[in-house]
Amino acid sequence: MTASPVGLSGRLKEVTLLFLKMGFTAFGGPVAHIAMFRDEVVKRRKWVDEQHFLDLLGATNLIPGPNSTEMAIHLGFVRAGWAGLLAAGASFIIPPMFIVMGLAWAYVSFGTTPEATWLLYGVKPVIIAIILQALWGFGKTAVKGPLTAAAGATALALYLWGVNEIALLFACGLAVMAGKNLHRLKKANLAGIVAPLGGLTLPALAAQAFSLPLMFLIFLKIGAVLYGSGYVLLAFLRADFVIRLGWLTDQQLLDAIAIGQVTPGPVFTTATFIGYLLGGSPAALLATLGIFLPSFIFVAVSNPLIPRLRNSPWARGLLDGVNVAALGLMAAVTWQLGRASFVDPFTVVLGLVAALLLLRYKLNTTWLVLGGAAAGLASTLWR
Repeated sequence: MTASPVGLSGRLKEVTLLFLKMGFTAFGGPVAHIAMFRDEVVKRRKWVDEQHFLDLLGATNLIPGPNSTEMAIHLGFVRAGWAGLLAAGASFIIPPMFIVMGLAWAYVSFGTTPEATWLLYGVKPVIIAIILQALWGFGKTAVKGPLTAAAGATALALYLWGVNEIALLFACGLAVMAGKNLHRLKKANLAGIVAPLGGLTLPALAAQAFSLPLMFLIFLKIGAVLYGSGYVLLAFLRADFVIRLGWLTDQQLLDAIAIGQVTPGPVFTTATFIGYLLGGSPAALLATLGIFLPSFIFVAVSNPLIPRLRNSPWARGLLDGVNVAALGLMAAVTWQLGRASFVDPFTVVLGLVAALLLLRYKLNTTWLVLGGAAAGLASTLWR
C-alpha cells in the first residue's frame, strides 16, 4: 500500500531520509522505535496498512536479531525493494553508530561515560505516550475475537510473572493456530508444523589475545541467534568477552550497555562501543557489521514469505497468535517502563501533555521526543 505513485528513486530517497531521522531521534528501545515507525509509515505516509505492519512485526518476532532494526529493514524492502532494504537498515544503524563511536572515544580518552540523566528524564514520559497510542491502534487490528484477546492477555500476565518472552510468542502462536483450525486437527499432525530453530555455535572459547577475525565471528554469532531484550544481549556479551576471553571487565561491559541504552537507534550499537574499546575505529566498524549483518539476511529471506503466510490457514493462525502475543509483551514492557518514567508530578504532566499533542493535534513523534529532551534539560537547569 503506497501513498503516491512515485518512482523507485523517489521511494528510495523517502526511505533513506525517514530512517536517517529515526537513527538520530528514536530513543527508548525497540518498543518505542516500533511505535514511532507505525506513526510514520502507517498513519502519516501510509506505506503499509495496520494489518501489514502487524504481520511484519509478527515475522520480526519469529526471527533472531534486533526487532526494531529488522522492522526498519522490512519497511524499506516493502517501500523500495532490495535497495530500500539496504538503505533503511543502513540509515537506521549508521547515525547511532557514529554517535556511539564518539562516546567511545570520549570514554577511552577521559575514562568516564557522559551523563544523560536530563535527557532520559524528559524523553521517557513522552515515549510512554507514543507507545500507548501505538498499542491502542495495534490492538484494534490484532484482536480479532475472544481467542486472540485471551492469548494477548495471557502473554501479558505470564510475562509479568517471569515467563520467557520467546516461549510466550511461540506458545500463543501455536494456541491461536490450533484454535482457529480445530476442524483440521484430525487431519494434521501438529508436531511437523513448526521446526525448532537451529543455533549457530562457535568452538569453545578460552582466554587469548585480541583478534579482529574472532571478534567479528563472535558478534556475527550473537546477531544470528539472539532473541530478547538488551538484558539478554548483556548475558551473551558477558559470557564471551568477560568470562571466556577476558577482553573486557564487568564495568566496561556495563558502561557499553548503558551507552547503547541512552543513545538513539538500536541497542545493538553496544557492539560498536565494545569494538572501539578493543581495537579502535576499525574494530568498531567490524563489530557493528558482524552483529547487524544476520538481520539483513533474515529479513531478505523472510519478507517475501509473509504474503504466503496469510494465504495458509495454519500459518495465518500462527501469525495472528504471535502478533497479539507481541502486543501483550509490549504492554507489559510499557507498564515496567512507565513505573520508571513517571517519577514525579513534572514527568506525569509531561506525559499527559505529550499524549494530548499526539492524539488531539497529531504532532510528529520526532518533535515530541525532541521537546521531551528540551523539557528535561530545562527542568534540570531550573533545579
